[in-house]
Amino acid sequence: MKAKKRALGKGLDAILSSPDTDITSTDISGNYVVGAIANISIDLIESNPFQPRNKFNEELLQELAESIKEQGIIQPITVRKLGFDKYQLISGERRYKASKIAGLKEIPSYIRVANDEQMLEMALVENIHRKNLNSIEIAISYQRLMEECALTQQKLSERIGKNRATISNYIRLLKLPAEIQIAIRNEEISMGHARAIINIEDEKTKLLLLKKILENDLSVRKVEEIVRDFDKEISLKKRQAPPSLPEKYKISKEFLNTKFNTKIELIRSNKGTGKIVFRFKSDEELDKIISVLES
Repeated sequence: MKAKKRALGKGLDAILSSPDTDITSTDISGNYVVGAIANISIDLIESNPFQPRNKFNEELLQELAESIKEQGIIQPITVRKLGFDKYQLISGERRYKASKIAGLKEIPSYIRVANDEQMLEMALVENIHRKNLNSIEIAISYQRLMEECALTQQKLSERIGKNRATISNYIRLLKLPAEIQIAIRNEEISMGHARAIINIEDEKTKLLLLKKILENDLSVRKVEEIVRDFDKEISLKKRQAPPSLPEKYKISKEFLNTKFNTKIELIRSNKGTGKIVFRFKSDEELDKIISVLES
């Protein structure tokens, strides 16, 4: 039986176990050996500038802080050693913030070293695997991994153990109007709603549908039905629309408009059949048209 492929591939797992980023034999200044787990003063740790999350639920942070007060930190955070008694958070932002709220002076930490790109990848990959992220946060993390770590969708798929189609669906959300992205982020609509809306080409129509969803609390299935009906209507209009005139007949139409001093309607099918319609608003205009035709 084939061994199950490790989801992190050569990403976070390789970085954390690499001898280049996990030094356990030498201390590079400060009191703690890199690669060890130690209780570090919270005041010595700075936030991760690459943290993809910028919004945390204050109520959930308070609940975590209460849990930390009672049970302590179960899972250590991971920090990057910057120099003498100076550390930067790599992952564990919620635990770090909640520990501050709980009044902890020290926090158990894995001590690592990593360059900025590796650090960004660690933070993003760790963030993606959290369960409480909204779809926009996940999409932004995917997009940043691709852009800032030079990954294709296929490479990202292999790196994080997610289907390529799944990654593509998330990234497509970032093409939606800002109002819809905010609605997703605020959990006013689901990713299912968004995936249905995204199939509409016209931006104004997308926003009108968003308004309808919010006002009527429409289900995903109902929105999918609306989009299907809308697509059918657009398709029907396209089929019913007269075929475009070849350029030479457009010129001829303009010539006739000028010659007869009235609006000429020239309709031609793809088979070469059609009609020319002269429009007039009075008997006087009709007489002028007939006069030109007879001349």
